This record gives sequence, structure tokens and C-alpha cells, in this order.
Amino acid sequence: MAGLWYEKFEEGMVFNHEWTRTITEADNRWFSLLTMNTQPLHIDAHAAAKSVWGRPLVNSLFTLGCMVGMTVNDTTFGTTIANLGMTDVRFPHPLFEGDTIRMRTTVLGKRESKSRPNDGIVTLRHECFNQDGILCGVCDRAALMMKQPKS
Repeated sequence: MAGLWYEKFEEGMVFNHEWTRTITEADNRWFSLLTMNTQPLHIDAHAAAKSVWGRPLVNSLFTLGCMVGMTVNDTTFGTTIANLGMTDVRFPHPLFEGDTIRMRTTVLGKRESKSRPNDGIVTLRHECFNQDGILCGVCDRAALMMKQPKS
């Protein structure tokens, strides 16, 4: 099991996730169109070229999805029950097609579940950095986690 049980998380733990990912034009266009986001900044290279950015922006919800998805293997793979919410989502620097991203996760805290005695809630801060080490995304995620089964 790659993910951690609730008991294994400690406040202040930091995960520098090894996986990186280069965001392609197809990723950005397909994600935007699949989610029915027709914003020209994401799907129209000519319109985006006339924008303040001069080129297409990566859809911020794609970035958010990567911030969670690229961290699962080290943190919650097979041990999470559900995401309870995401707060304080910010995108302090734009991402562009061709950028390569990596993630860092910090455990902000944890607490026992009040309604589920075999589970606990872990709050994780996910951060997305581009290839130059610039912070491009932040998200705090509350995850309902399984406690380690009694042997």
C-alpha cells in the first residue's frame, strides 16, 4: 500500500514528490473542452496571443487536479476514503503549455473523526512549482483517512 494510514501522518511532514509532468497543448485543450470551459485564453491560440499573456494559459482547474493527483501515490493511495473539501486555492503565477510541474505536500494537521471512529481527517497543503521553482498553485485539502486496521 503506497498511501499512509491516518496514524502515520504527523503535522509538519513534508513530501517532495518525485514525479514531474510537462503540460502539453493537448492536455490544456482537451481538459478545457471536456469540462466545457470555452475560455479563449485556454483553447484559442490566436486569441490568447492577443492577451496580456501572449500565449495560452493552462486551465487552473487542470492545475488543481494535478496538485491532488500527482501527490496521491506518496500520501493517500489506497488509504483515503474521501476528499472532504479544498480551501485556500490560489494560483500566484501562471502556467503555460510546455511548463513542467512538480508538487510538494505539507501536513498541516490531523484530528480524529467525530462520526467515524475508525477514521481520521488529515489536512494537507499541496503546492505546485514550475520548472524554474516558481510557486504556481496552492491548495489545502481535507482528506478522510483510514486508520490502520487492528491485527
